Amino acid sequence: MSRLGTSAFDLPDRLSPKADPALIAADERHFAAIAESLARNIAELSDLLAAERRAPGGVGRAAMERDIEIHRLTGRLRTMRRFGLDLCLGHMVGADDPEPVYIGRLGLTDSTGRRLLVDWRSPAAEPFFAATHAHPMGLASRRRYRWTRGRISDYWDEVFTADGLDRRAALDDQSAFIASLGSNRSPRMRDVLATIQSDQDAIIRAGSRGALVVDGGPGTGKTVVALHRAAYLLYSDPRLGHRRGGVLFVGPHQPYLAYVADVLPSLGEEGVRTCTLRDLVAEGAAAAVESDPETARLKSSADMVGAIEKAVAFYEAPPTEDMTVTTPWGDVRLTAGDWVEAFEAPEPGTQHNEARERIWQELIAILLDRLEGDDLSPELLRRALSHDQELIGALGHAWPLLEAADLVGDLWSVPAYLRMCAPWLSRDEVRRLQRADPQAWTVSDLPLLDAARQRLGDPKSSARNRRHEATVAAERARMAAVIDTVLASDDDGEGAVTMLHGQDLRDSLVDESALPVAAPEPLAGPFAHVVVDEAQELTDAEWQMLLLRCPSRSFTVVGDRAQARHGFTESWRERLERVGLSRIDVASLSINYRTPEEVMAEAEPVIRAALPDANVPTSIRAGGVPVTHGSVADLRTVLDTWLAEHAEGTACVIGDPAFRATSRVRSLTPSLSKGLEFDLVVLVDPQAFGEGVTGAVDRYVAMTRATQRLVVLTSG
Repeated sequence: MSRLGTSAFDLPDRLSPKADPALIAADERHFAAIAESLARNIAELSDLLAAERRAPGGVGRAAMERDIEIHRLTGRLRTMRRFGLDLCLGHMVGADDPEPVYIGRLGLTDSTGRRLLVDWRSPAAEPFFAATHAHPMGLASRRRYRWTRGRISDYWDEVFTADGLDRRAALDDQSAFIASLGSNRSPRMRDVLATIQSDQDAIIRAGSRGALVVDGGPGTGKTVVALHRAAYLLYSDPRLGHRRGGVLFVGPHQPYLAYVADVLPSLGEEGVRTCTLRDLVAEGAAAAVESDPETARLKSSADMVGAIEKAVAFYEAPPTEDMTVTTPWGDVRLTAGDWVEAFEAPEPGTQHNEARERIWQELIAILLDRLEGDDLSPELLRRALSHDQELIGALGHAWPLLEAADLVGDLWSVPAYLRMCAPWLSRDEVRRLQRADPQAWTVSDLPLLDAARQRLGDPKSSARNRRHEATVAAERARMAAVIDTVLASDDDGEGAVTMLHGQDLRDSLVDESALPVAAPEPLAGPFAHVVVDEAQELTDAEWQMLLLRCPSRSFTVVGDRAQARHGFTESWRERLERVGLSRIDVASLSINYRTPEEVMAEAEPVIRAALPDANVPTSIRAGGVPVTHGSVADLRTVLDTWLAEHAEGTACVIGDPAFRATSRVRSLTPSLSKGLEFDLVVLVDPQAFGEGVTGAVDRYVAMTRATQRLVVLTSG
């Protein structure tokens, strides 16, 4: 019984044999202890959070540490309040130890330190997910719970040893996982943690060094693996923590991100950044799809992204003529060699716009060495030169501040510039890439815009840095005045106060990290690990966007070569090595848990007609509902009938842009249905999806979104 005296079990009458106290009494006692511990933990966490929020905010690192702690406490408190007793996934009993070990979304102990729940990501919990009858991993039995509105509506026991039945197990004619496959879908991905399978768990727990490819066809649980792996790695690998970059999760489109939005928080992990490739670039939201396939192909290569370096280098040429600089302390000759020396001052890898400020500082240093004057200082010379329009103009011409949009736009509007930056392009290809509005951005432009922005940096950074330096100087002057006042009041000139004479100590009293600075771009990176789903669709240019954000080259790559709309003739290893990854491991998922046999029997010939060697997974269940065919005129009848017969669940119409979606019936294109699943899928004129590989893939993807029923409607 729970602490409030209400049973944690709410089993329907048809499952009354499972309510036998001999089977569930031990669970009831354990849940009562969990309820008591949860109440205590929630109270303690609430007090800690309130204390942190009342505490002074601090400055610099102290403020950051306080924010991190508040985020950690808030996330754990939210998870405990959200789930309550259903933090518990199930329990396992060892062959040599009759005491059950309960597995939870989070670890939990009672007031004496007794372990009530083992975190699902810990090594001790691995047998709960990975044990099979062939490899029981020391287990005698395993129990998994199904929770409905905070109470257990069903549970399933598996026995791994001959004496397992003696340990009070209730056996079913179906496992917890198989039972879950036929349940109704909802607008958000349902919780599947308790039913993770052994093949999936092995991939989730794989190491993070290098690139791990999770290859599998429709319904094999690739997305489930990707999401759970992100949460697992953050828990288990200290090299990937938020302070070291954290994890970025990249999905194919916004409907997909909305569908999986609840999964990571339900796993106790709210620190993973999620986005689409469009989100990585400011222009992505409004970017159109490239209308010309050949133009898209030309822009999709890694070489085109590399052309950005040459495009920037064009604006980094030092003046070749000497000039005279006039200052209040005399005239100075600035030679071409001086310009070369100044242009070499920025450290390698410094962004172009930030480097300009470093060049300006070096020019001041060069001129300062050649001037004399008792009142001369770098700051005074800087102020004097800031009014020298000839010098500033020469620097601006040789190393101008640049905007990424202008730089990329010039490639599409100045043929000679594009030919210089991408000499491998033919004249016809250069002509094809030109357009009337150079900044009418398309999705194919995004990798180039991203590369340009990463290479250039913010053109306003120099002005911002100067304002920051001025703020620091003003703060130091204010602190110096305070110190001078303190020293003037020290009558005997002895003691600790005399230490304030030291310049180093005076400088250390100013905490520069506490002064205002620009907020970092949250998706700019670097990240310690990147998970990318539907990776088979990424072009070489788009891969560069992700490589820029992950210097460690630690990736989880999730996809299916047979679902690549434009074909995928290479192996995963060949593709990833070509784009710049190494240490590549490939893990395959071959069991289709989601799609019924009836649907796969119809979908498999569709993809094999275009891709004979497609890795089509094997379905492990029959839905009992054949695929039906009809006329487009029947669409409304099909949907109305299904809605009347099913009070729960979701449907999707794919291929009819005129259909207006409702709360339970979506309307999507084949591309936007990727990664999603629905109880009912209605395809409208699938032959109109296109020809060749693209059309076959779109039909295959759309058909395999169905978890219960597929209806195909055609015109005429």
